[in-house]
Amino acid sequence: MAEPDTASFWKYPLVALVLSLLLYFGAQLFIPMLFGLLIAFVMYPMCLWFERHHCTKYLAITFCLTTILILSAGLLIIFGWQLQKFSGQLPEVVQKINTEIIQLKNWLQLNISFSISSQEEWVSGVIKNNTDKITDLIDNVFSTTTNVLFLLFLTPVYVVLFLYHRSTFVKFLIILTGSKHEAKLRDVLQQTILTYAGFIKGMTVVYLVVGILNSIGLSLLGIEHALLFGMLTAFMTIIPYVGIILSSLLPIGMALITKDSLWYPAGVIAVFTLVQYLEANVIFPKVVGKQLNLSTWATLVAIISGGILWGFSGMILFIPMTAILKIIAQNIPEWKALYVLLAREE
Repeated sequence: MAEPDTASFWKYPLVALVLSLLLYFGAQLFIPMLFGLLIAFVMYPMCLWFERHHCTKYLAITFCLTTILILSAGLLIIFGWQLQKFSGQLPEVVQKINTEIIQLKNWLQLNISFSISSQEEWVSGVIKNNTDKITDLIDNVFSTTTNVLFLLFLTPVYVVLFLYHRSTFVKFLIILTGSKHEAKLRDVLQQTILTYAGFIKGMTVVYLVVGILNSIGLSLLGIEHALLFGMLTAFMTIIPYVGIILSSLLPIGMALITKDSLWYPAGVIAVFTLVQYLEANVIFPKVVGKQLNLSTWATLVAIISGGILWGFSGMILFIPMTAILKIIAQNIPEWKALYVLLAREE
């Protein structure tokens, strides 16, 4: 019996390890570049339409970016308007919270003999013991916000470069793979563009479903403007950590103002927590995986590995990257086993 080729066996784990290290330490380079590539693929049909209607390539790219910026600005204006409206009610919210805290302290003193001085001492101890954790949380939020701003600045630059120099990148790939594979390469690129379009379609469906579930949960609690708050919170989850925190303050504040119990804001938090869990573990893998024709297993692995390497950005980017890997594996006979593993069963 022939002995197993141990060198060949260890080759693939070694390649995976090197690639993981490269992606981890090169995150600052790869994340905005891949976001730029993602947006460029989505904008390519629109850009091509403008070019076919007698626009220069530069002017077509400018029109596409302007359209995206106008839509983004419109959403930010709506959110800012709601935030400003809520800020006018902030003193009432603070007063309501203080009243509820006083009532809670009195209830604890009367029912379980937990004196107010002991409560204050306990709270001070908790804050003192968790100062480092609170500081780390603030640092993480600040770091995440900085990274988001960095992405917002650098990603459009990559979008312009990919769209403007797309023919150069295609020539590079043709030379790299060999001219005899040009037809297959162009077919893979076409499938990739459709894959990214499917990804955006899937993400849109996910946020609509999440927004509807948020709205239903808030409506059941009797929160005013449930549909607006539900959809806004779903959209703001695009911004990791900061988005969900800021957008959830609005319905929580509304619950504090309009309801006479702390159970209502607690219920709002419970609704968002449950929906976020369903999004990460059920809705996102099922919907996005179906749009990209990826198996649920492959989608979950992509989400988890992306989160480990690149955080929230990786959870988004690793899905279409895995779908592209599936397309490549479909066109390489030696990679048939990988294609079977990644593809959704018909």
